[in-house]
Amino acid sequence: MAIELSDELVELEKAAWAEQQEHRLTVETAARVQAAITAHAEATGQSRYEVEMELKRVVRHPEGS
Repeated sequence: MAIELSDELVELEKAAWAEQQEHRLTVETAARVQAAITAHAEATGQSRYEVEMELKRVVRHPEGS
């Protein structure tokens, strides 16, 4: 089964990844992304872990998408 991601979730992770690359990731940003991942996984019946892994792959390694 393919992992489905929302555009909102991808945008949140992109913002967090940019902050992390600039060494300015805050606890608030990280917590917001984690909460969104959990909510998305619950709403779609997907594994939270698999959603997070796919989200990171899509954002951090877009050439493999």
